[in-house]
Amino acid sequence: MMIGANERITTLQTAVIITNFLLGTGILTLPRTSVDEVKTPDVWITLVLGGMIALAASIIMVKLNHQYPEKTFYEYTQDIIGKWIGGLIGLFFACYLLAHSGFQVRSMLEIIHFFLLEGTPRWATAMIFLWVGLYLIIGGLSSIARLFEIVFPITVILFLLVVLMSSGIFEMDNLRPVLGQGIGPVLKGIKVTALSFSGIEIVLILMPFMNQPHKAVQTVVIGTAIPLLFYMITVVMVIGALSIDGVVARTWPTIDLMRSFEQPGLIFERFESLLLVIWIMQLFNTFAISFYGAALGLSQLFKTNIQKVMFVLLPVIYLIAMGPNNINNMFAFGDLIGNSGVYLGGLIPILLLVISRIKRGKHRTNH
Repeated sequence: MMIGANERITTLQTAVIITNFLLGTGILTLPRTSVDEVKTPDVWITLVLGGMIALAASIIMVKLNHQYPEKTFYEYTQDIIGKWIGGLIGLFFACYLLAHSGFQVRSMLEIIHFFLLEGTPRWATAMIFLWVGLYLIIGGLSSIARLFEIVFPITVILFLLVVLMSSGIFEMDNLRPVLGQGIGPVLKGIKVTALSFSGIEIVLILMPFMNQPHKAVQTVVIGTAIPLLFYMITVVMVIGALSIDGVVARTWPTIDLMRSFEQPGLIFERFESLLLVIWIMQLFNTFAISFYGAALGLSQLFKTNIQKVMFVLLPVIYLIAMGPNNINNMFAFGDLIGNSGVYLGGLIPILLLVISRIKRGKHRTNH
């Protein structure tokens, strides 16, 4: 694929996109899902281990992409394992991204209608989200990257502000004892925390667009480390303030943390609004890059104009978003996407890298 100079993205933009993609809904739900699995205050240890697994997977993806520097995942998969099987895997990856974008839209709807716009028709909120997203991605990856650069520093500042404000109700005793039940519960929770990094496979889409692909390893390390830090702060603060039992009993424990304190005398006395604003922006970003990745893949697989594909996919994403009947089904759908991401981001890149190296080794031997 020939990529124009205006479509190239910088190393910083790539790291910011990876960071934003990983954060998504995870920051709002991770404390509940991880604590529910581990059932001890040692979730932060599990998070570190999950982050290390995600980092290892991302480095494997970078090594795979380096073998085919100017090609996208959809293109070089067919070079490695043949047109039909490679095309099928590419189609599966595009469908995965499509499901991801639909899940982000649905998550946004649940949050907005539960906390902000109760009674507003879901379709009305969804339509605004979808059409603005379409307008953004028609401008290409560089336009998406520029929006991410604007949103990211706002997210960091507001997130740290809200965390600082919540420190008044933090109880260190809620995080003790460390490894009180041994290492078993920690290992049991690795799968859940590793799934919170589901989305790292976006590296497979971004690398051909990088203007400095030789810096890709440093980029994915930074792009993974920042969400890990965010997750660690969130989990520690939420458990410290609400306790293990309190976290499990809540659907959105991070937002409930923000609702459980007030700072009288300031312009804002309730700070969950700030968190909701930045996380709606995060969900929008994740939706946009997933939408773009799916449209790019389908346009390359079926050799058609990408903008036509974008318009066709818009109602499909809406139907996916409206599919789950309730919030429990939505979370089950999210788990399904996360499990699919494990194979797409972990298993398939390893297999493709091994096959590619074997084929290249045979090619050198024959010559």
